[in-house]
Amino acid sequence: MRRGEFAARVWSKLLRLEKSAGLLQDGDGVLAAVSGGPDSVCLAHYLVSRRRKLGLKLSLAYVHHGLRPEADGEAAFVSRLAAALGLPASILKVDARALAAARGAGIEEAARKARYEALSREACRLRLNKVAVAHHMDDQAETVLLNLLRGGSLRSLAAMPPERTLARKIKLIRPLLALRRADVLEYLRRHGLRYKIDRSNFETRFLRNWLRMKILPALESRQPRTAEHFSRLADEARELLQAHDGI
Repeated sequence: MRRGEFAARVWSKLLRLEKSAGLLQDGDGVLAAVSGGPDSVCLAHYLVSRRRKLGLKLSLAYVHHGLRPEADGEAAFVSRLAAALGLPASILKVDARALAAARGAGIEEAARKARYEALSREACRLRLNKVAVAHHMDDQAETVLLNLLRGGSLRSLAAMPPERTLARKIKLIRPLLALRRADVLEYLRRHGLRYKIDRSNFETRFLRNWLRMKILPALESRQPRTAEHFSRLADEARELLQAHDGI
């Protein structure tokens, strides 16, 4: 596919989701959660591309969980990326192990909760009204399948909405949900954008990683549109729930 054709196709997907879900409005203040990985670098670049059109106030944030030695290098990478994009950056440190012990939770769950809490606090401090994260369609498919395996309800099948309330006056948005992982990687390649790789994402002892690396590829070898189908299932589950809640 030619560069212009690819750009038009991806841009169309991004704008369609942005407009249909009302993710970005004129004058929004957005804190983008950036880990330095491919998805979040793509997110940061897209938001910068929309900044002038919508008059966005943008800032990047890296959440350092204190779990991996590579995190210091990733934080430095995000700081350099922000400088290259002409944006401010925050490095937010949380002690995921201590929080897991205090709350009686697993490390992954404690880190996830601590991450969103830290992002919410930083958005409040900076007087921004939205926090953007870089989940894409493949992440959505993984979440649906993960919830199915855990015996989830209809509500859990709704998985990750494009927008939800994160805290008082702060929305969490997911502008990349319309893109496949392959779209994200090709976007980065065509724009010459560098990124970091988190090696822990390849450890199949974690259930989500096992689904990503083993199960979904096996399903897609038989049905290439598996991720799209799971994503549509999540959309339909949310529509049913909204209709039910509106009764």
